[in-house]
Amino acid sequence: MIYNFHHFYYWLKGGVETGQAYRAKIFRELGLEAKFIFATTFPNHNIQHETAYLGFQDSEVIWMYGFFTDCRISPVTYTLEQLENTFEERNYTFSRDGKIVTYHFPDLGVYYTVYMTDEKRDLVHRVMMISNGCLVRQDYYTYCRNYSEYYIPVNGQAQMYLRRFFHEDGSVAYEEVTEGDSAFYKFTDRLLYSREELLSELMSRLNLTEDDVVLIDCEPGMIEKAAFIQNAAPAKVGLVIHADHFWNYDEEHVLWYGIYEYAFAHPEKISFFITNTEAQNQLLREQFRKYTGKEPDIRTIPVVGLDGLKKPEKKRKKHALISAGRLAPEKRMDQVIKAVAEARKEVPDLSLDIYGEGGDRKNLQKLIDKLGCSDCVRLCGFRKLGELYQEYDAYVSASYIETLGVTLLEAVGSGLPIVSYDMRYGAQMFIDEGENGYKVPWENVEELAKAIVRLFTEADLEAFRKHSYEKAETHLTKEVVKKWKNLLC
Repeated sequence: MIYNFHHFYYWLKGGVETGQAYRAKIFRELGLEAKFIFATTFPNHNIQHETAYLGFQDSEVIWMYGFFTDCRISPVTYTLEQLENTFEERNYTFSRDGKIVTYHFPDLGVYYTVYMTDEKRDLVHRVMMISNGCLVRQDYYTYCRNYSEYYIPVNGQAQMYLRRFFHEDGSVAYEEVTEGDSAFYKFTDRLLYSREELLSELMSRLNLTEDDVVLIDCEPGMIEKAAFIQNAAPAKVGLVIHADHFWNYDEEHVLWYGIYEYAFAHPEKISFFITNTEAQNQLLREQFRKYTGKEPDIRTIPVVGLDGLKKPEKKRKKHALISAGRLAPEKRMDQVIKAVAEARKEVPDLSLDIYGEGGDRKNLQKLIDKLGCSDCVRLCGFRKLGELYQEYDAYVSASYIETLGVTLLEAVGSGLPIVSYDMRYGAQMFIDEGENGYKVPWENVEELAKAIVRLFTEADLEAFRKHSYEKAETHLTKEVVKKWKNLLC
């Protein structure tokens, strides 16, 4: 069995999650049994809706907090009628506005705000209970109640102090008691005093053997990475590196990123490391030799590949740019917007569609409004982009953390020229300067804008597209399948 661990800490569809879903498809093709364990914070969405959308099968998914109950991964099927059956004889009024239903219980001074899965169906995901103006409880449902959160007012704010997890029959499986960022867990026969201990309990119940493989997808989260590694024995351990792995270095020292420190300090505990690109592989090897005197097993396996090249079925939108990614500071979407606003002075019909979701959305919309470019820059939310890239004229990126860049790969696979900051790995892999795009110095919005103008006023776009397709042909899925087969079979 292959167990894949990931924090899923953004609870959004980013490159890591997309890559895991792609990996799941490859493992199915190779006949390898795999589980994907999401050890995450708590979402406002049902995990099944998220993972199914990405392409996971329900049987492949384990949510760490649901692991200790008998509730299975499931779409939401719990209905308003089932909820109303729990009201007994109480009087209430009902109203609905799109996805939000409100029940008011006038005799009790209580009302419920119910969040539906969509605007049309009567399927209940979350119920907020407000008493005397204070949030006191939230219940979360799939086909039954999965867990509840309990709150008390502190300085005028609702503060959660308890989560209670349930079995299918409604009995309590265990509780999480929280205080600030800390938590401990109450089971009928034991107390676990941290999230790391909860993870340890989960991994012990997997009964790992030497035939199993534990793959750890490295991203920040609320559980120390050391806990995943320390509890994996006797299984083989693979550490998947999704971003740059160090801050800085000199002749004598290297400063690793915090999420890699334990693994890099104890490479003997790691059966193999996986990088997205050969360039990062070689750099990491050199750094291990120079700074640690060790030579661990490092494999290059791209997080995704292309099933095939995508050709447009209709004419591409002229001077239309696309950018995609999690709306987070490290993706630098604000600089993309500023560059497009500047470049538009030279290319008046220039447009930009940004796909993705994240915490920066409101700030980005404010920036669009401030720059007066809402007529040409759109925030389009999360979409499956496989059939969209080929509608555009080019791709633009200002991200500085990509080691492969899923969207860069998908862009060249759809024949798009790329304008990007000169990232250490992704841009250098997919952009041949002056042949299918332009690379400009980091944090230089002015140069990014100039490169966009140059692309649409000087470049031979047809030649650039042809070269992008040629670059993409070396990153097809069949090559990624071979790499996983050589490693695991």
